Amino acid sequence: MTEEFGASHEGAVGVLLADGSVPEPVFIAMTSASGGREVSQWSVYDGGEGFMRAPRAAALRAVCSCGWTGPSHTLQWEEFSEQDLVQAAGDVADTCAQEWDLHTVEVERSAITVPDPLASLLVRVESEIEKLARATPLTALRAARRLEVIAVQTAYWPALGVSRNATGSRRPQPWD
Repeated sequence: MTEEFGASHEGAVGVLLADGSVPEPVFIAMTSASGGREVSQWSVYDGGEGFMRAPRAAALRAVCSCGWTGPSHTLQWEEFSEQDLVQAAGDVADTCAQEWDLHTVEVERSAITVPDPLASLLVRVESEIEKLARATPLTALRAARRLEVIAVQTAYWPALGVSRNATGSRRPQPWD
């Protein structure tokens, strides 16, 4: 996940089946009762037959919560011999992670830039809070909390305006 864009750009290694579809999450039983959890981690899609029945991944690709997907990388099962999927396809998964990293660089590059005077001020504020953290951590926490409050207070009207402009509604007024 990117720090700046949070959950709107959360990356993962995605799985494609032989027919090109994305598999459902796999249920992993945790106890002899009915407890367990669903996972969609790429490494579980090894075609296993044991306690965890999972389809076999045909390809891996980078995916992002924004809907972006990277190119698919076909898995060469005939070359895996007795290796488990994590060992055999670890390099492919790493390639997918690198492709997602490049995606986030493009997102950052295409984002609206913060004007230089404000960007410089924010860097300075960050540096000052880091200094405070070393000397007086509680004061640093208070300053960081103040920044959170300022962010919420100053973002409300611009966010509402952007939201309304995106839906074609009228521009917000302070008395709304």
